[in-house]
Amino acid sequence: MTPPRLTLITIDLSFHAASAAVVAAALEKHGVVVDERRAPHERAFELLAAGDGDLLCSAWLPGSHGAYLAAMADEVEKLAVLYTPYALWGVPDYVPETEVATLADLAKPEVAARMVKKIQGINPGAGISRFSREIVERYRLDEAGYRFDNGSLEDCVDAFEQAVARRDWAVVPLWQPQYLHWRHRIRELADPDGLLRGRDEATLLIRKDALARLPAAAAAELRALRLGNRALTLLDHLISRQGLDPRAAAGQLSGAASGIGDGNIQQNDISMTVTSTQ
Repeated sequence: MTPPRLTLITIDLSFHAASAAVVAAALEKHGVVVDERRAPHERAFELLAAGDGDLLCSAWLPGSHGAYLAAMADEVEKLAVLYTPYALWGVPDYVPETEVATLADLAKPEVAARMVKKIQGINPGAGISRFSREIVERYRLDEAGYRFDNGSLEDCVDAFEQAVARRDWAVVPLWQPQYLHWRHRIRELADPDGLLRGRDEATLLIRKDALARLPAAAAAELRALRLGNRALTLLDHLISRQGLDPRAAAGQLSGAASGIGDGNIQQNDISMTVTSTQ
């Protein structure tokens, strides 16, 4: 009998690859052959809608990716909430909270005089990029000399870590979970107007026609899958900073903790050097 074969579409960022590795391992345990295809945010949803893939890991709903899902909502099923991500604007924790506590504080002349004016983001299709442009407009940060630039994840990370190395005051448009939080203490700025949309649910999607081909035991395991933000931060660190293949990182996580999930992951579960921005 030919084993079922499914295509897993993964949004092309490291933490999505981390969660996709856990999903693929769960499927393969039940004899499912998994082909992975990576694509940027909007393209990933287009592929799923066109039937060029069977699962998508993962849709941040409702805030970040809800608009992408709307057109095909009747064709897919939400299998599991893997973790609960959220977008943020943060500063290194050496920036005094008494001076910079909220997004609006960035516009204060005495703060703007100290801050790096270039706010380096990632690709324009990401929720954090859309939200960041709204923040600049709402608080008129451009009038204070700031600018938000799109770029790659590497551009965003490098800009933040170079600022930290110089002890500069700088803003990073980021999210949880993300591997920078494993190495650095990043203080989130308060967002009283809700421009960053609050918490989403990172949801594993599957086309209904693909679900019909999935072994019942595999479907049950995916429905029960919960990773949590801390576990995803660790996985992302292992892949992006320690150079592990996503499948190897998922295996090391499983071996390090007594189970996958936030309650089982501690900072010392994996042997590594962790630095602080302090």
